[in-house]
Amino acid sequence: MDTKLVKKQPIAKIQKDNRAYVHFIAGGVGGMIGAICTSPLDVVKTRLQSTFYKQKLPATAITTTHPRYLLGHFVDTTRLLVRIKQVEGMAGYFKGLGPNLVGVIPARSINFYTYGNGKKFYADLNHGQETAGVHLISAATAGVVTSTVTNPIWVVKTRLQLQGTQRHYQNSVDCITHILKEEGIRGLYKGMSASYLGVIEGTVQWVIYEQLKHRWARIDETKDQVKGPKEWLGNLGAAAVSKLVAACVAYPHEVVRTRLRQPAENGVLKYTGLWQTFRLVWKEEGMVSLYGGMSAHLMRVVPNAAIMFLCYEAILHNFG
Repeated sequence: MDTKLVKKQPIAKIQKDNRAYVHFIAGGVGGMIGAICTSPLDVVKTRLQSTFYKQKLPATAITTTHPRYLLGHFVDTTRLLVRIKQVEGMAGYFKGLGPNLVGVIPARSINFYTYGNGKKFYADLNHGQETAGVHLISAATAGVVTSTVTNPIWVVKTRLQLQGTQRHYQNSVDCITHILKEEGIRGLYKGMSASYLGVIEGTVQWVIYEQLKHRWARIDETKDQVKGPKEWLGNLGAAAVSKLVAACVAYPHEVVRTRLRQPAENGVLKYTGLWQTFRLVWKEEGMVSLYGGMSAHLMRVVPNAAIMFLCYEAILHNFG
């Protein structure tokens, strides 16, 4: 008996370590596939959020008719997609994809790893009970850690996506060099406050996802522990709905973050802080501008989340 016990202990430890490792890999793979599939809409979303890009376009490029209606947002998205193809070619749809992937893969890996293992840690502190509160604090922890580590990458991605036909940066390295030279190390952390505000979105998404997944994708314990089409569709639906709700609730921080990451115009920074940006956008452009590019954002992030979470759950289910 003693011999058997000694043999079983290393196996249990290996399984635990393997599961932690799989969270990291699954998140990275899911994030990569989702980012590639939805890159064109990511470019459109960034440009619709930014005054810097709009000012460089002819007046006919962006719809100004009835901007308060949701239809106007979809018209803007469609026209900009067509214009990018006409002016910049197919390559225009994938501007910033390099730093985006460099950011997405570690960001999703860190986020899913921190959340998955944080959930176990906080559940242990809660006497083994995995409650909504455990999901909430795990998601918040994962969001703060991820935002802090990856903010410089998103600054570079935003700068590259805001370039039109006239290029200011040759590549990601050139962009980083210019930022450090002209703005210092602080330039790489622009939009950090808005990123922390965006932790709310990730937290809301994880909490809703866990609740919906429990209802829609739970495996019947009376049968084999293998997911069927119903369970996978449940995962897909839970990911899409949770992201849709979270994105609608927290969207204004996306616009503020993009404005904070814009390069200076004529050497002058227009947006200098989180609340200053909120107030200035509201005063000059109205509340509707805090939802600029929302249609492109939703068209991107909802399928992105569905793809990403499906890949994550599939890898976790088969190898975790």
